[in-house]
Amino acid sequence: QNYLQNGGALPATAGKVIVQGEDLGRWVAAQRFGWEQLLPAQQWLLENVLGIEPAGDEKRPVKRTQDDMWAVNMAAAQQFHTREGHLRVPRKHAEHLEMGDGPAGHQSGAIGPVVVKLGIWLDNVRKRADRLSAERRAELGALGMRW
Repeated sequence: QNYLQNGGALPATAGKVIVQGEDLGRWVAAQRFGWEQLLPAQQWLLENVLGIEPAGDEKRPVKRTQDDMWAVNMAAAQQFHTREGHLRVPRKHAEHLEMGDGPAGHQSGAIGPVVVKLGIWLDNVRKRADRLSAERRAELGALGMRW
């Protein structure tokens, strides 16, 4: 409200306006997409004081399914394996993956760069190996996964 009173305009996208460490674009999006979880008084303030309205269904981000997230993580693992020739990924390694019109890019709903915390994901997969389907174990096994 202070930002608006001082002549600012609420940003439509994240990363454009940061006030006291808060990304206003991200905050506005969170309010619009989480409208149903807000109290009626909060909704009223957003609409009548700040001019923020709930997001329409067509503007809501696509929720990723577990299969979509698996596809993105596997694409990162395949990229790492292709480049390095192994799948011994340090726990802190993050793989920068360019998502496009391919199967993983299409399924994830994201186009552009994606950072996958590959080392953490592989450690977690190892810990839950007994719950993986045979198909998923085989996918990772083909890349030389250490179980």
